[in-house]
Amino acid sequence: MAELDTSSKGGGKHKGGKKSKKMSTRVDLTPMVDLGFLLVTFFMLTTTFSKPQTMEVKWPSKNDKTDKPKDVPAVKQSSSLNVILGDQNKVYYYSGMFSKTEKPELKVTDYSSEGVRRILLGEKKRRGDELFVFIKALDDANYKNIVDILDEINITSIKTSSVFLVDVTEDEKQFIKDSNL
Repeated sequence: MAELDTSSKGGGKHKGGKKSKKMSTRVDLTPMVDLGFLLVTFFMLTTTFSKPQTMEVKWPSKNDKTDKPKDVPAVKQSSSLNVILGDQNKVYYYSGMFSKTEKPELKVTDYSSEGVRRILLGEKKRRGDELFVFIKALDDANYKNIVDILDEINITSIKTSSVFLVDVTEDEKQFIKDSNL
């Protein structure tokens, strides 16, 4: 609370009669600080914090006897889209499964909205719920590339139960190197 200090200091005589009282004001800010802490506490307790949003992605585990992942379901060739993340923000992709005898047509794009998003939307429209996306990252790809492709999958509303992160095979690495894209 505010209070006035009316105590007289100094004791000299003044000429001409009455001595004027020096008044000093002092404002006590303790109640204001209490009110501030009450408001901070109130807002902390009544605020709802945003919940983290996660995307579930299947990480296949390896079989003991073979190098093939055991958690990847059997998929028709016509329902799979393989996306390979490369260096310099390149995205290689092909439809179907890769085999040494019958190599698919390899195409390249980027992470722009006219690039990989257009490809994902086209494949989703063409195949519907039967689309399975296999994401593979080359050694030159960086973490940002993986986050970007997962963002694009989220934007295009592809079911996350049909998205798999798998390893690139040596044959696919050689196929990309030989394609000169």
